[in-house]
Amino acid sequence: MKHIKSAARKISRIVNERKRLMRAMGSSVSYGELCNLPVPRERVDAVVVGAGVVGIAVARELSVKHGREVLVIDSAPTFGTGTSSRNSEVIHAGIYYPPHSLKARFCMRGKELLYEYCKAHEVPHKEIGKLIVATSSSEIPKLSALMSRGIENGVKGLKLIEPYEARRVEPELHCVKALWSPSSGIVDTHSLMLSLVGEAESHGTTFTFNTTVIGGYIDGNQIHIHVSESKTLSDWNGKSQLCPELILIPRLVVNSSGLSATAVAKRFGGLDGRFIPNAHFARGCYFTLSTSKNPFAHLIYPIPEVGGLGVHVTLDLNGQVKFGPDVEWIDGIDDVSNFLNMFDYSVREDRDQKFYPAIRKYYPGLKDGTLKPGYAGIRPKLSGPEEGFTDFIVQGEDIHGIPGLVNLFGIESPGLTSSLAIAEHVAAKV
Repeated sequence: MKHIKSAARKISRIVNERKRLMRAMGSSVSYGELCNLPVPRERVDAVVVGAGVVGIAVARELSVKHGREVLVIDSAPTFGTGTSSRNSEVIHAGIYYPPHSLKARFCMRGKELLYEYCKAHEVPHKEIGKLIVATSSSEIPKLSALMSRGIENGVKGLKLIEPYEARRVEPELHCVKALWSPSSGIVDTHSLMLSLVGEAESHGTTFTFNTTVIGGYIDGNQIHIHVSESKTLSDWNGKSQLCPELILIPRLVVNSSGLSATAVAKRFGGLDGRFIPNAHFARGCYFTLSTSKNPFAHLIYPIPEVGGLGVHVTLDLNGQVKFGPDVEWIDGIDDVSNFLNMFDYSVREDRDQKFYPAIRKYYPGLKDGTLKPGYAGIRPKLSGPEEGFTDFIVQGEDIHGIPGLVNLFGIESPGLTSSLAIAEHVAAKV
């Protein structure tokens, strides 16, 4: 424990010392010149890169159940500011994913663990159920295929229902057939992460924010992690070498940095590039319903589309209706912008023109002018536009040959549902 606390304090001390040196050297000092300053080193037990829901769950699993001394590093001012707080907050049943895939396995196990955890720790959640709808006869075979896949994955209670049965529970819904999934639900993601953070901290985990892992290198079988203060990194000119302010030497590193996981891995000297997948980013916008009347009591999903699950209906625990996300592929994100989560999260009002026709396929009663911009999120994907299914990648020594390093790539949906199962798997793996 003292090594972890020491590392966190040393990061703060080094940052303050460098600020003092910069003041003494005058405003003409460049970011590159700081690389000539000596870099202190600190040995630690375990480092988790990224304080999203999966990183927090991994830290909690390692500290609470395995007694590891864990240091969690995140570039943001607090936990869960990226994909973890910009999603549908849905607990998925496990219907969509190919049998025996990691997504299918982790979703099924994660759903079980998540419901148990929420009940035991009084995290707000609700098992409200989901209707996946076919709005034309041509979609019915796809709906039947989803049911078969869900059954093969072990999802309980799935049932194909007729339109009149669907309207009994959702009078505003239009469909020609629907698949009922009773075990789908919603969760207050912030409360979940807050609970996991508190439990991890009570077992010795230390969280260090405003601090960025910018890469590292492998020396023999020993990993060295390069760390910089996020504010210092924001002054980078985009050309010079990224220089660390502290080097950590851990026994275990879990790269759970979500959107920046591949960028971090590419800056690990000694990690074979063959094992680092290409990163793709899909931006998704959400719109909220401005009317006081709530038209739906359950989750409503269309047939999945390329890149996502379609513009669907989700509810928060206060009953607020949200529609989304859509899919907008983005590129041109440099490493530092990626590290610092400098993505465009704005929602243009005119984007609702694509939402109205998509939503009216299953909710024809949607009135003009009732959609209001909500929020946007970015999904870290391993497949690009028009490409097929890609699974989670949980990559350890058995794949890349580096002891003590676990990379988590492509942790998008159902990452929230799977978070506790991923943590369980990572802890067992190391």
